[in-house]
Amino acid sequence: MQAVVYERTGGPEVLTVREVPDPEPGDGEVLVDVEAVGVNFRDVYEREGRPPYTADPPAVLGAEGAGRVVGTGERVAWLGVPGSYAARVAAPRAALVPVPDGVGSEVAAAVLLQGCTAQYLAADSHPVAQGEWVVVHSAAGGVGLLLTQLVRDRGGHVLATTSTEEKAELARAAGADEVVVGYDGFAERVRELSGGEGAAAVYDGVGRTTFADGLRALRPTGRMIVYGAASGQPEPLEVQRLAAHGSLYVQRPTLATYTRTPEMLRERAGAVLDLVAAGRLDVRIGARLPLAQARRAHEDLEGRRTTGKVLLLP
Repeated sequence: MQAVVYERTGGPEVLTVREVPDPEPGDGEVLVDVEAVGVNFRDVYEREGRPPYTADPPAVLGAEGAGRVVGTGERVAWLGVPGSYAARVAAPRAALVPVPDGVGSEVAAAVLLQGCTAQYLAADSHPVAQGEWVVVHSAAGGVGLLLTQLVRDRGGHVLATTSTEEKAELARAAGADEVVVGYDGFAERVRELSGGEGAAAVYDGVGRTTFADGLRALRPTGRMIVYGAASGQPEPLEVQRLAAHGSLYVQRPTLATYTRTPEMLRERAGAVLDLVAAGRLDVRIGARLPLAQARRAHEDLEGRRTTGKVLLLP
């Protein structure tokens, strides 16, 4: 079968496509024909060897996808199965989520990881309340578009940030009330919109370049939620700054925490897939590329040239 392998950690150039033997399922595992693979920033971290996504190369990259169980034809999706950049995976039964009728494999692969991330951000990291303002950074990205919709579904208001006007239009279409293009001035703008109070939460997947201004954007006891670091890790934080800005909270959540048992995974993933099936959550697939173009997919993702979700198709 074809798979995307990296022999050493590094940049996109370490990714190669080659023929490898089919995986052999172990105890509690099944063999799955992969129909679509989700490309995520966690894959970049894995490729680079950044904790916690370290592996011992040579290895097959990736963790998210959707397909059919060999022998039964069951439609399933997953967000934490190593070696997913491949035509087949050996997956633990406990890591697989049923895909409901009305949701295609491409959509399931596109929404599961980012949708579950957006769902815990809006429902758990900071449970969005009716009428309050939040900031969603990189709102035209995969998580950002879904998170914007979920905030609006809960009755909240979104100030979105994007890097270009084209991406701003996508954020507005997802329900953003206001968009700041270029990131500059978002803290001042959200204070204006909220009557001087500030944002209840800042959902930050960018990191270093937005973190400091995010603290200034928050209302007293507001929450800075750093769920990613596309621009690098924020500078070290002096805890006293949280007092000076109004008794703030800072969280660095991970999806693994919020899906740490099979029951938690199925409940959260099921909620996301049900929203998709009901037409309440629109999933934007920004690009579909053959497995052989995994290197290009990573280059585009890191270059912030993507909108929505990038898929690889075996």
